[in-house]
Amino acid sequence: MTARFDPNADPILPSAPLHGFGRCACHTHQPSRRLFTGLLGAVALSPALSTPASAREGVEVGGTSGLAKLVPAEQVEAAGAQQYLQMMREAANQRALAPANHPQLIRLREIAKRIIPQSEPWNPRAKQWRWEVNLIASPQLNAFCMPGGKIAFYSGILEKLKLSDDEVATIMGHEVAHALREHARERMAKTQATRLGASLISSLFGLGGVGDTLLNMGGQLLTLTFSREDESEADLVGMELAARAGYDPEAGVTLWQKMGAAAKGAPPQWLSTHPAGPTRIKDIQANLPKVEPLYERADKPKQRFEVAQPSR
Repeated sequence: MTARFDPNADPILPSAPLHGFGRCACHTHQPSRRLFTGLLGAVALSPALSTPASAREGVEVGGTSGLAKLVPAEQVEAAGAQQYLQMMREAANQRALAPANHPQLIRLREIAKRIIPQSEPWNPRAKQWRWEVNLIASPQLNAFCMPGGKIAFYSGILEKLKLSDDEVATIMGHEVAHALREHARERMAKTQATRLGASLISSLFGLGGVGDTLLNMGGQLLTLTFSREDESEADLVGMELAARAGYDPEAGVTLWQKMGAAAKGAPPQWLSTHPAGPTRIKDIQANLPKVEPLYERADKPKQRFEVAQPSR
């Protein structure tokens, strides 16, 4: 396996999702991702479908979207697992999938071991997810977590941004937060609801089956993008996950400073479609007092890893 790995690979991955660290669908920005206009909005906001927020220590992001329940979680997670497996096969065939003994993959998996246990309070389904973490040799500045806990980092984001463990944990927490808050599931539900219109409403009252309409989920996971609100929420939830795992939440500030510096000259693709770096830094700083006590009490990592060295 090691002999087949090319750290300088720049693979073409048709199964890679368009969403990933820092990306969102700004052209679909709405005042609040909790709002959905018309008759569908009334259903999404009904007491039967919405989940209220409960008092807790940490960040405040509100309840989960009731609209997401229109799409079965099991189907979304199965589609995510299938899409992830296909992507890993594509990477392996192009010698871009890092072997288990790669230092940076070991680093990612050790950090994940600390973050994953913090996920269950945010989503009870996370306990049964079959988590995976992989590293792909690619110059792209990206990382993602598919529904069901399928995590991937590209080597470019580790190497070019010279990420510390705390910054890696911030990114991983952000991506895991997307999965825990089921942003992909919600986006797919909104797409389905838009297409089905009144027939979907009828199905909610026992006049039809929604399951029959959920076709080509893998294709949807491939092309969906997250909103500004999704990204902002993932920033905060991810920051809390990292803090509870023993990683400094202030790393979110240095991370976005590095992201902004990387954008000078030729802006990366993700920069054109995410909330502005200064805005994210301001939001992170405003929420630091809510997570710093969690970080102070958390068990800290006993091992620190070396920053990734450039392979190009």
